[in-house]
Amino acid sequence: MKLSELIINDITPLSNQSETRDLKQLFNQLTYSHIPVKNENGAYLGCFSDTDAHCFDGEKAIETYLYALEDFYVRNTTLWLDVLEAFAVNSANIMPVLNEQNEYLGYYELNDVISLFSESPFFSEAGGILVVEKGINDYSFSEISQIVESNDGKLLGAFISKMNTDLVQVTLKIGNTGLNEIIQTFRRYSYNIVSGHEEDGYIETLKERSDYLNKYLNM
Repeated sequence: MKLSELIINDITPLSNQSETRDLKQLFNQLTYSHIPVKNENGAYLGCFSDTDAHCFDGEKAIETYLYALEDFYVRNTTLWLDVLEAFAVNSANIMPVLNEQNEYLGYYELNDVISLFSESPFFSEAGGILVVEKGINDYSFSEISQIVESNDGKLLGAFISKMNTDLVQVTLKIGNTGLNEIIQTFRRYSYNIVSGHEEDGYIETLKERSDYLNKYLNM
C-alpha cells in the first residue's frame, strides 16, 4: 500500500475565525493530540495541541491564540520513515499532509503509519533477530552486511536501536539461515552480541564446559 493512500480528510481544519469553544468541543469528541487550523482563505496555518486548547478562553476566537500554533506537517511525497520521525519529533498522533502547492490534503493517523511499517519485510518475513554492538567509530553497515551475506544469510532489515558517545547497537533481521555461524563471525570481527539466538547461548555454555574439562584433564 502506498503511504498516500492512508491520507484521511474526514476532519475539516477549523477556521481561525471560529470560536475556541469549537476547538475544545472537537478535542472532546476525538482522541487526537492536535487539530489543524486554516485561515479565511483556506491556507493551512498549523495545529493546536490538546494541552494548549484546554487553557484557552472558550468565548474568544481562535485567532486570539495563533501564537500557540505548532507549525508541523509533511508532504504527500514524504517517505514513511520521515513521516514517522515527524510524528515522534512533534509528539503527535495526527500529521497534516500538504502538497507541493501547500494545499491541505488531509492527515495521517499514527496507528495507520505504524501498521504500514509492520507490513515491511522486517516484520512480515520469517527470520531471526540479532542485536550487535561495537564502538561508534568502528562499525559499518557495509561490514555488517558482508558478515551476514558471507554466511549465506539474507539481511531483511537493520537499524540503529541505541547509540551513545562510545557504542552503537544495531538490530538486524536475518532470514534464510541459522544465526550461530553469523554470530561467531560477528565475534571474530569484535562485535559484542547483545541479543541473539537461543542456540548460541547453548553452544557458548558447551564451549565453556569443554574448556573447563580440558583444563582439568591437563592438570
